Amino acid sequence: MDSSVPPHPFEPRPRRRDRHGRGMRGPVAPPQVPLSASRGETFRDLVQDSVERLERRWPQLAEVDFVVLDVPSTPEEIVPLGSSVSAEKGRPAQIVVYRRPVEIRTKSRDERALLVHEVVVEQVAELLGLAPESVDPRYGQD
Repeated sequence: MDSSVPPHPFEPRPRRRDRHGRGMRGPVAPPQVPLSASRGETFRDLVQDSVERLERRWPQLAEVDFVVLDVPSTPEEIVPLGSSVSAEKGRPAQIVVYRRPVEIRTKSRDERALLVHEVVVEQVAELLGLAPESVDPRYGQD
């Protein structure tokens, strides 16, 4: 039984999810819709917005690293919302904003944006050795 058609090598079938003829399942929302952004990404965007607002007035902040961490690494009696570390030899200054403590203290996105900005302003003020009101004249007014 010679066949002119060579046998097909084993090829795995593509995995499909087509239940009841409804078609392939896809993402719940496209990437450009805010629904698809995670809480962490949304929080980083709030911090970035605040930093950009301050960089217009304080250009030296371009040399500072702004970092978002979920929680502080050292347990303390009072949980900080942020921290700042001065620049050292070979390492730039760093400002850290802790996501979970800020989220717990706010109920809405607007409240969260205000608190994030206050935390960033306070940490920048501490780093520069200034009062928060001189870093951002609208500090505490919102």
